[in-house]
Amino acid sequence: MVLRQQLGVLPRKKAVKLRLTDWDRLAFVLLYRLFPKTLDSIVIVKSEIFVRLHRAGFRMFWRWKSRNVGGRPKIDLETRHLIRQISSENPLWSAPRVHEELLKLGIDVCQTTVAKYIVKEPKGSSQSWKTFLDNHMNDIASMDFVIVPTIGFKLLYCLVILDHRRRRIVSFGITWHPTSEWVARQITEAFPWEEAPDYLVRDRDGAFGHTVQSRLEAMGIRDSPTSPRSPW
Repeated sequence: MVLRQQLGVLPRKKAVKLRLTDWDRLAFVLLYRLFPKTLDSIVIVKSEIFVRLHRAGFRMFWRWKSRNVGGRPKIDLETRHLIRQISSENPLWSAPRVHEELLKLGIDVCQTTVAKYIVKEPKGSSQSWKTFLDNHMNDIASMDFVIVPTIGFKLLYCLVILDHRRRRIVSFGITWHPTSEWVARQITEAFPWEEAPDYLVRDRDGAFGHTVQSRLEAMGIRDSPTSPRSPW
């Protein structure tokens, strides 16, 4: 019945577009309601075909992308065993050192290839960051400036010195114009000789100049500036 209805519509086909009448649409809908499998007989291309073609196209594309286009040839198995033997017998030798030994033997391989096949020593278990802080927190202090705007649109510079032992503010000072000499005096007042920490963390502010570094060295405090451009 469906095929008969299609053959009845086919003679009315025009050059531009096939137009269905309301009776044609009603007939197809009634047939689909009565026999849902009717749709399989009139659908030529199903969605599963598109999915299968799509996946096949992707497989062909990635097979083409991963094809062998040349490059550095693989080294033979004997050379690989030799690289592993040299690196295992000399665990302190790095890839450049092993590469030099291979060149002495007349084996010309790339240094990156040597680094690929040398024996890597397993990394030992190190202490966690929390354990490190628990062990060294009592010996660390830090300092930094806090900018305080005033009601007159001026800036006050407050130097805060923090003790990491109990997260306690040891000292703070306020000034209009921070200088290296002023910061050095604040450090001296914050840490008596018997209470000076082992490490003082700071950023690379211009106020922490040569005078501050000399004062820290004289007090036995190790200066620990942060990395450049790292606002920690």
